[in-house]
Amino acid sequence: MSTTEEIARSVSVGTSTVYRAKRRFVEGGIDGAIHDRPRPGAGRKLTGKEEALLVATACSSPPAGRAQWTLEQLAGALVQLTSHSKLSRETVRRRLSENDLKAWQRKMWCVPKVDSEYVARMEDVLDLYAEPARPEAPVVCFDESPTQMIGETRTPSPPAPGKPAKIDYEYRRNGTANLFVFLDAHRPWRHVKVTDQRTALDFAECMRELVDDHYPSAERRRVNPSRPLCRGTSVVFRNELGALRVCSQRPGVSESAEGGT
Repeated sequence: MSTTEEIARSVSVGTSTVYRAKRRFVEGGIDGAIHDRPRPGAGRKLTGKEEALLVATACSSPPAGRAQWTLEQLAGALVQLTSHSKLSRETVRRRLSENDLKAWQRKMWCVPKVDSEYVARMEDVLDLYAEPARPEAPVVCFDESPTQMIGETRTPSPPAPGKPAKIDYEYRRNGTANLFVFLDAHRPWRHVKVTDQRTALDFAECMRELVDDHYPSAERRRVNPSRPLCRGTSVVFRNELGALRVCSQRPGVSESAEGGT
């Protein structure tokens, strides 16, 4: 059995954190160890979905005749979009500050257009993340990123006492690769797949691996992609065993399930 110090080193936390987790497990079981206890004081005024809606509104074009949104205007707009009867400017200020959002700074990237379709897709994804964990229907975030591979033109100098390691500013281009990243929304699991390119077949192969290799016992796999994975409404392909796989898509969320042969 691992000691408290060994556990703390393996997960990069302090021994007091491990001790508190052990105590919560003894007192409340696995749920008590994983979930925080209710804390005193009033709860947050805005839910996660409402906070996302506030951020999207702050990043949209201000009302006609205004150069930028004011806190009072954002509070009024959120009252119209939600069930709140009133919101204070301080609530809006704190939520924007927590998101490090300064919409008056033009150098920041903001959503260029917030319309009913955008809000509907955003709510669809937020509703998915708000659902409790279901092993039979896991939620997986799926992203991809091209990356450039570089090499050294000169051998780096190793570090020495009082001197850091040194590398030359010149580098050699060694081509590019693509990274597909899977991330489970409800458990500490991720997987990275490296490919030479990112074609539709590469996406389809990732979905096959998701179904057959990573979640073979799940009834349905719900995927939140960084961009549409399927052309049109569905992509159907056969693997080497001839089993049919279908990837159906609704706005912002894709679902993969097995079909007949």
